[in-house]
Parts: sequence; structure tokens; C-alpha cells
Amino acid sequence: MPNDSTSKPMYEQIFEALRDQIREGKYAVGERVPSEKELGDEFQVSRITSKKALELLAMDGYIVRQPGRGSFVAEPGRQGSSVSGSTSSQPKQRRAAAAGRRLIGLIMTDFGDAYGNGLVYGMEQASRDHDSYLVLRRSFGIPANEEEAIKGLLELGVDGLIILPAQGEYFNAEILKLVISQFPFVLVDRHLKGLSAGSISTDNVTGAAKGTNHLFELGHRHIAFLTPPPMDTTAIEDRIEGFIQAHAERGVVVDRDIWITDITSTLPTAYVEENKRKDIEKIKAHLQKYPHITALFATEYNIALLASEAAKELGLAVPDDLSIICFDSPYRNGVQPYTHLRQNEEEMGRLAFEHVLRLRDGEQLPNRVLLDAELIIGSSTGAAKARTT
Repeated sequence: MPNDSTSKPMYEQIFEALRDQIREGKYAVGERVPSEKELGDEFQVSRITSKKALELLAMDGYIVRQPGRGSFVAEPGRQGSSVSGSTSSQPKQRRAAAAGRRLIGLIMTDFGDAYGNGLVYGMEQASRDHDSYLVLRRSFGIPANEEEAIKGLLELGVDGLIILPAQGEYFNAEILKLVISQFPFVLVDRHLKGLSAGSISTDNVTGAAKGTNHLFELGHRHIAFLTPPPMDTTAIEDRIEGFIQAHAERGVVVDRDIWITDITSTLPTAYVEENKRKDIEKIKAHLQKYPHITALFATEYNIALLASEAAKELGLAVPDDLSIICFDSPYRNGVQPYTHLRQNEEEMGRLAFEHVLRLRDGEQLPNRVLLDAELIIGSSTGAAKARTT
């Protein structure tokens, strides 16, 4: 059995144990060695870990892997050298590459100043810290692009995946295949309901409640919630839950009639001027229909921009006539215009990258990791005042 006190990854401990057993003659030439499943059961690790150990044994020429049959002890002349007959230094280099310089694929809808740049920065820095590499592919929120990216990166031979999924009612089939095959991957900003898959995200429930309570403290009671269609998108669902929880804790009745839940122009596939104009007109009509609204809670920065434009066109001053709060907001010319919940993107990205590496090494990790969102007070919120427009 491997020495549990060693700092080596489990797959390398298993590799060394099997290598020593082969050298000592426990397994004869041509004899089958334990399978991935058998090794997993014996050493109480995942099949990913035992598979990696067998891959290292094959790289060093100790075994020959035969698809559909198993792994068998190789001829003595091949043991300790690479299967391709290269120099003796190459197996060490290959093991170093497998243990250190790993290739991690990142698939995300898109990124920009408001959200995403920090994620990529955190992941890229983590890749440097761990002598690994990050490969980025954008899906632009299109499920077919996401599926193609997963397939392509797997064919490229990545050691793990980080996925910020496209918004939609269902996860694509390729993600579900990753779960079934126990391939090391982590979701960012969303989680899989009812399935064992790791995720790193903001604590959206607590964050939304924090933002809503800020509005309550300013005297607002008629707060409209602005969001794209939830469509089983867990980040949005959690923000809705936090918004409702804050109302319940304050004893304020939630008025869903003043919500707008069909803002679509901010979706990656619809972010064009024509669609933005339609949503601005929709918000204007809504504010005119419900003049008692004194504050808007936008689930994202781009929706806050639409709301600000709608207020401007109606002659409403922010925050004197209407307060606006959102998730995420970049600084503009050194000024923070929006009160918002700032997500810790760089930490989220760093943790996502490191979790994939640890999953690849066979570690057991919690399915969900939640990070706090910080309330940043900007110039878009103020004391509640009754509107006449």
C-alpha cells in the first residue's frame, strides 16, 4: 500500500507500488495487472486516479494497455524506458509533464469588464503558479458551441475542464457525459442539481439578500426585480431566492407584479442595439405602469445600464427619483456609478483551476464552494422618495 504520509499524489504512489511489484516478480511478463476499477477499490481512490497510475506505467514501458482487454506486464527490455524507444530521460520528462505541466481547458460564454476578466486572470495566474497551462474557448452562450468545445478540448488531451455554462433550461449532453465518466471538471457560476459535480460560485442567495437589505435600509419597499428568464439558471434562481428571503425577514410583502423577468437583450446571443432598444422601452412602460416603484434590483450590470437609460428617457434622476442596484459593475474613469454586489472573480478563478488539478489527482472535494459577494456603495442608490411620473 502507498505511504499515506507522503506528499506525492495518489496516482504516483500507486504507480510506484505497482512498478515495484512488477520488478519483484509478483506479476509475470504477459500477466494481467489490476484494472482501473480494481485499483480504485484497493486503494480507495477514483478511477481517474488509478487510470493515471496505469498511464504512467505504460509510459515507462512496464505494462502494455490493450483496449477492451486490460493491462499486461511488458517484456523486461521495455521496462524503465518509454514505449516509443526514446532516451531514458524522456519517461522522467513525461511524468513531470503529467504531474506538473497540465493542460486545463476553459469554456465560458464570454468575458468583459463587468464580469469575466477577473475569472480568466485568476485562472491564468493559478496555471502559472502550478506550472500548467490554460486553453480558452468561448461558446458565446450557444449550447452547440459549448458541446463542440468540450469535445474538441477532450480530443486535444486536456487533463481537466472548467466550464461556465451557457444559460438555458438544461445542461448539454456533453457535460452530463463528463459526470458519468468522472472526468475532472468544475462548473463556475452554476451547479448541477441532483448530480455530483463540483462548482465554484458566488453565494448569490446571501449576496442578493445583502443588496436588498441595503435598499430597505434606505426606505425602499416597492422594489422591482429585473432579470433575464430564469430558465433553470441556478445563479439567477439563487438571486431571486435571496431577494425573496430579505423581504420575508423584514416582513415586506413581495410584489411579483412589479418584476420584469423577460429581459433578453443581455443574453450573449441577443446583445444587439435593436434588442436593447426593445428592453429599454419595456422598462419605460413598466415604470409608467407602476409609478410607486422607487428602486430596481438588476441581476447584472448590463441590465442596470438598460434601466438607467429608461429612467433618463422618462426624465427620472438616479438616485433622486429611482435607485438602481445590480451584481457587478466596472469602474468608469475612476468613478463607481452603481451600487453593486462585487463577486470575487479572481479567487473564484483560482479556486476553480486548483480544484480541477486536485480532482485530477484523485482528491475528494466538496461539490459546492460559495464565495461571499461584497456590497459596494456607488452613486446609484439613495433614500426612497415617492415618484409622480
